[in-house]
Amino acid sequence: MAALPEDIIDRLDAMERRLQRLSTAVVTRPAGGRTGTTVQRLYDAKGHEVVSGDPVIGGLGRPWLAMLPPQDSASARWPQTTATVWTTIARSFNPVWQPGLRLYMATSVSSGCTGAVRVLLNGTPWGDPVAAGSTFDRTGPVAADFNAVFGTLLRVEVQAQVTDGTGTVHAQPQLMYGTQI
Repeated sequence: MAALPEDIIDRLDAMERRLQRLSTAVVTRPAGGRTGTTVQRLYDAKGHEVVSGDPVIGGLGRPWLAMLPPQDSASARWPQTTATVWTTIARSFNPVWQPGLRLYMATSVSSGCTGAVRVLLNGTPWGDPVAAGSTFDRTGPVAADFNAVFGTLLRVEVQAQVTDGTGTVHAQPQLMYGTQI
């Protein structure tokens, strides 16, 4: 059998590479002119569905982005306590999708007393208490082991106490969302 000239072999190799690239392009790109929709899904390294589209009406299917309803601005109607021990005055339950949490909360105290406000996540104090009358603004992890709590319900509790005098301590969460840390 006669040997083929080297330039023909090189040309055949180049053609084979071009055909392989073309084949890959056809497989990885959707056909043009399609009328159907494709739902896109993104997963994290542990296989949790993190983001997906809504296949029925469009838009974002997951994560569900909660919006806080307007809050009462009159502190007299905020969650409150006159107790001198830590007392839960507000509680919520939220699914854990992000490893961090941001919470911004207004606090107030009636004249003639001082107090403190703190937050518990699943029964554990989250950050340091703040003096009533100041703003609680914290961003931090929701748990030491995020994978252990992913997709579970997170119990968020606001606790307050009067530390001196006689009066009332108030607290009103005004912003809360999951975040990266």
